Amino acid sequence: MLLALLLAVTVAQNPAVPKRTRPAVAIAPMAVSVSALEAAATALAMSGQQIAIALAPLANLGDLAVLADLADLADVDVILTEPRESWNQQDPADSLYRAGQRALNRNQDSRAAELFRAIRERFPRSTYAADSYYWEAFALYRTGSDDGLRTARTLVRTQAQRHPKAATRRDAEVLMRRIQGTLARRGDAEAAAAITEDVDNIAPAQPPQPPQTPQPPQPPQPPRPPRPGHYRGSCNDDDDIRTAALNAMLQMDAERAVPILKSVLARRDTGSTCLRRKAVFLVSQKRSPETAAILLDAVRSDPDREVREQGVFWLSQVPGEATVAALDSILRDSDDPDVQDKAIFALSQHRSERAGAILRAYAERRDAPVELREKAIFWLGQHKSADNAQFLRGLFAKLENDELKEKVLFSLSQMGGADNYRWLMDIALNQNENMEIRKKALFWAGQGRNVDVADLVRLYDSMKDREMREQLIFVYSQRRDPAALDKLFDIGKNDPDRELRKKAIFWIGQSRDPRAAQFLQELINQ
Repeated sequence: MLLALLLAVTVAQNPAVPKRTRPAVAIAPMAVSVSALEAAATALAMSGQQIAIALAPLANLGDLAVLADLADLADVDVILTEPRESWNQQDPADSLYRAGQRALNRNQDSRAAELFRAIRERFPRSTYAADSYYWEAFALYRTGSDDGLRTARTLVRTQAQRHPKAATRRDAEVLMRRIQGTLARRGDAEAAAAITEDVDNIAPAQPPQPPQTPQPPQPPQPPRPPRPGHYRGSCNDDDDIRTAALNAMLQMDAERAVPILKSVLARRDTGSTCLRRKAVFLVSQKRSPETAAILLDAVRSDPDREVREQGVFWLSQVPGEATVAALDSILRDSDDPDVQDKAIFALSQHRSERAGAILRAYAERRDAPVELREKAIFWLGQHKSADNAQFLRGLFAKLENDELKEKVLFSLSQMGGADNYRWLMDIALNQNENMEIRKKALFWAGQGRNVDVADLVRLYDSMKDREMREQLIFVYSQRRDPAALDKLFDIGKNDPDRELRKKAIFWIGQSRDPRAAQFLQELINQ
């Protein structure tokens, strides 16, 4: 007992040194509800034991971080935008290159173009000459003028003729598609023809053929084929250039681009895998009656797992009931748990009544995997609605699996509200319920904003179960209400159970309230 007191006083009189705050980090937008972020913020403020309990309901929800890997699909035609550091100080053009670099970084695009052009005019044999074509073209492209774009186009072509092995050649080819796409949208016939030719090279037009039975050639079978859905090849520069051409066509003539994207997604050769992955993203950016159907077909039939999973993800960003119907069919028909997982997430991002009804129906399915039912319950908890709350409370009574019950408790606690608080308290007081379930219901009830602290305080004296009393002590310790601390003082001083008094004293020692140190000092001096 004395050891517990000394430990508590030490903690109370020597608060932890505040940690240095880290610099702010830019975070990509997420398609997760505000309530989920609030729950995460609450978890960060918890003590070690509370974190363990709080995070327990989130176990097995799947690694949503994998979605972050999809963010780079938005940059389907990435190019260099900043010159690398100068590398040859003995070169007479070194100072011009560095001056051009500074001008470009300061968005002085016209000045940067002049400086990079001066490298070739004054020092044509410089080691910087080959890349100066690209950087001058890039600076002119950023100016946005028609004359600048046409000059940039000429510069890229000249670099290809004179310096085919320049370090920036791959980026120059992608830049060319950007330039041509912009000019084509402004009515430049030459640019439109070039884009059309590039796209035709990806999916050339087929002349009419008389009806006949297709006989596609059979690809050679490797001795040990990779598992379906795992592409072992690598994406190359040609894929980036083709993707840039498709993107330019989508911006210039979307009606023509969509059929071409469909033909790309219909390919099944291993060499087109990277292109199909990026085509899925491009399709999702064109809102049309066909979008959901195209993505659904990719999910159902593409042999590459990443294409299928990305197809489901981008369906979450396509609004409309047709998309919800497509996701419903995926959830019902797919036998791939990973794809079903993504479908559940995608449905959670659609705020329609039908999407909610589909998730509720899946959560009830006894034949569905427990892990996937848990995720459906979790996402229902992120959408605060009377229908979802009533459904989850009713579902709890039907469940026999404790893990599913715990997810229901957590989801209802995330919704908040007086009705859900009272329901959680009813579960905590139900002696017919499993003890661990009761303890977790009490914990989550105690975390909400609708907590009646006086009710919690009165509950201790009427509670007969020792384990529940111990849990109440922990719940009091997590509240910052004076009444909760007063109850800990009372327990630590007067409870007939020695072990419960020690636990109360320990948690008093964790409090930053000045009254805690005073109480402990008085207790020691008795």
